Amino acid sequence: MSKEQKPKNLAVGEAISRSEQFIEKNQKIILIVIIAILVLIGGFFAYKKLIAEPRQESAAAEMFAAEQFFKNEDMDKALNGDGKHMGFIAIADKYSSTKSGTLANFYAGSAYLSKGEFQKAIDHLKKFSSNDVFLSNQAKSMIGDSYLELNKVSEAIKSYEKAMSNPNEITTPFVLFKLGLAYEMNKDNKKALATYKKLKTDYPASMEAREIDKYISRLESL
Repeated sequence: MSKEQKPKNLAVGEAISRSEQFIEKNQKIILIVIIAILVLIGGFFAYKKLIAEPRQESAAAEMFAAEQFFKNEDMDKALNGDGKHMGFIAIADKYSSTKSGTLANFYAGSAYLSKGEFQKAIDHLKKFSSNDVFLSNQAKSMIGDSYLELNKVSEAIKSYEKAMSNPNEITTPFVLFKLGLAYEMNKDNKKALATYKKLKTDYPASMEAREIDKYISRLESL
C-alpha cells in the first residue's frame, strides 16, 4: 500500500466510524423519522383509495344527471338539481376537490351565461381550471363574453387575450374575432386591425376568416 493510499483509507475509516456513532446516538430520532415517512406514504395511498377515488366516483355519478339537463337546455335543473339529483352548483361545492367538482363550475358558468346572469357566470368560470387546452381557453373566452355583456370592455379584452395563451385551430380563430370587436368597442382601431389581420394570416381556413376582409377594409378606410 502506498503512502498516499494510507491517509485516504484512514479518512474513509474515520467517516464510517463517525456515521456509525451518529446512528447509535440518534437511533430513536432516525426510527421516528422513518416511521413518520411511512405513515405519510401510507396515509396518502389510504386517502387516495378510501376517500379521493370514491368521492370522484360519487361526483361523476351526480354529474351525469346534471349534464343531461344541460344538454336538454333545462338550465334551472342543471344548476339546482331536480330534488333527486344534485345540480352543478351543489356538485361544485360538495365535490370541490375532485375533477368533476371543478368541471361542474365550467358547466355552471356556461349555464349562467346562457341565462344572462353574467356575474354568476364569471364567478363560476374563474373557479374552473383544467389541463385541457380547449376547455381552459373556452372558459376564459366565456369570461370575456360575460364581461362584454356587463360593458366591462377592458376586462373582456384581458380575458380574450388569456384565452389565446395556447393557440389552436379550434378555439383561437373565434377568440381573435371577438378580441378584434372588443378592441373596436374600446376605440383601439389599430389593435383591432392587427387582430383581424392575424386571424386572416394565421387561420385562413377558419370560418371566421371567410368574411374578415370586410372588417379589415372598413378599418383601413377610416
